[in-house]
Formats: sequence, structure tokens, C-alpha cells
Amino acid sequence: MTSLSTSTLAALEEMLQNTARSAPAEYLPIYLSRGAIGEQLIGHLNPEFIPYLQDSLRKEAIALIAMGHDKLTIQLGKPRDLSNSLYQLANRMRLDGFIPGWRNEDFAWVDLNGHKYFRMERAAFRTFGFRSMATHINGYTVGNTIWLGRRSETKPTDPGKLDNLAAGGITADETPWVSARRELWEEAGVPEQISDQIEPVGRIHMRRPIAGRGFHDEQLYVYDLELADNFVPTNHDGEVSGFIEISLPEAAARILADEFTSDAAFVTANFILRRNK
Repeated sequence: MTSLSTSTLAALEEMLQNTARSAPAEYLPIYLSRGAIGEQLIGHLNPEFIPYLQDSLRKEAIALIAMGHDKLTIQLGKPRDLSNSLYQLANRMRLDGFIPGWRNEDFAWVDLNGHKYFRMERAAFRTFGFRSMATHINGYTVGNTIWLGRRSETKPTDPGKLDNLAAGGITADETPWVSARRELWEEAGVPEQISDQIEPVGRIHMRRPIAGRGFHDEQLYVYDLELADNFVPTNHDGEVSGFIEISLPEAAARILADEFTSDAAFVTANFILRRNK
């Protein structure tokens, strides 16, 4: 238990009620067509991209992909074939300047039963509003402090913002557990004998439009990790400029002052509220 004012806790609670926003009405829905089974809504396309895609697909079609005036339809196929078609589409958009920050790293689209239907360049997931997955780890001490990383100023998204001890996207061939332990080593220098002790505490579904980019739809797999008082994080991958260890009341104040990335703000707020029950 930590000492936070009732008004601060209420503000964090209110913020957590707004994690998953609906796509704006002007965004074009993207459906996965399952034939006789019907269609499943799997994404949303920024209206700024619609005229380009309509013209591009009219000039040169791509297998399994059809663009109508009111929706983009992806025909269900073998995962390999579907992935190849979506890669063609994404690469075409990249070459024409619509997908910045290409990473040469795949994410997978996974249904609610855990089945992978296709894989695609991670930078394209926001472009099409496909649901991705990420891990976030709260690193805390018995003295009720929490470790936070500050994102490098060279990061393409949210440079200089506060983040969790470690966080990152779950690649196409990873589980959340594997991803969490990898990110802990790469971003914070946490060795395996410590990262083995991560505690899964739940998921947070994030959905919001990103100006000029697309629609962010991501499942955050959240873990807690107790750290020894003498442990000091060390970044290995260049994505974190430094770390701070602060009290939970200070973390709450920084959340409300908009110093965090959106995802880390929700994950940290959730941690603070759980510690104050």
C-alpha cells in the first residue's frame, strides 16, 4: 500500500476506462472473408490511404485482396499465401511513402483462439489497424519504488517519453513469456535467473487512431517483476537513454503530466491501482 490521494487514484481509474477506443467512422473497415462462414472485422484503414489503394489495386491486382467503396476484403487462404499477398501490398505502400519505419521484422495476426492466420512487417500493422501483441514489464522494489526507462531520442515513436522497465512487440515466432524475457535483457540488462521470476498479471487492450499513420490496436501482456534494492538496469540495445527509480506517487504525477508513452501510462496506472487496493 502506498499513499496516494483519492483524487489521484480516481484520475488513474478514469484514464484506464479509456484504453480501447472505437475506430473513427471515416476509417474503412478491413474484413477477413471466410467464405460460407462469413466475414470477420480485423482492421481499419486511415481515410488518407483509401484513394491511393483504390487506384493502386485497380492498376495492379494482388491475389486474395479486394478493394471496394465501403471495405477492404482479404480472402482467407493458406497462411503462407495470405502472408505473401499482404507483404506485396505493404511493400508497395512502403515504396510509395505510406509506411515509415520499416523494421524487417514480422508480427503475426492471431485470432482469439490463438491461431496464427498471417504474418506481416510490424510497421504495417498500424497502417491497416491489425491487432498486434506486446509485452510490458513493471519492475518494482519492496520499498514501493518502480523503475522506468526513458526512450531514446532517436526512437521513431514517442522519443524521450517514459516507458516501463522493459516493453516491446511480440514477434511472429514468440510467445509473450519469451518476448518479455528477451526485452528485459535487451532493454534493461535483466539476467535470466531474475527474469525467470516475472509474474503474469493480465492483459490490457489498447485501441486508438494515430494521426497520419493508421490505427493502433494491440494486446498488452503485462508482467510484474520484483527487483533487489541494489539492482540497477542497464540498456543493451540502444533503445533506452536511461532509467529512473521513483515512488509510486511520483509515477502517478508523471502519468497525469503526460510524460509516459500511452501504453506505458496505462500499464503503470494499472500497477499503481493494484498496489493501492
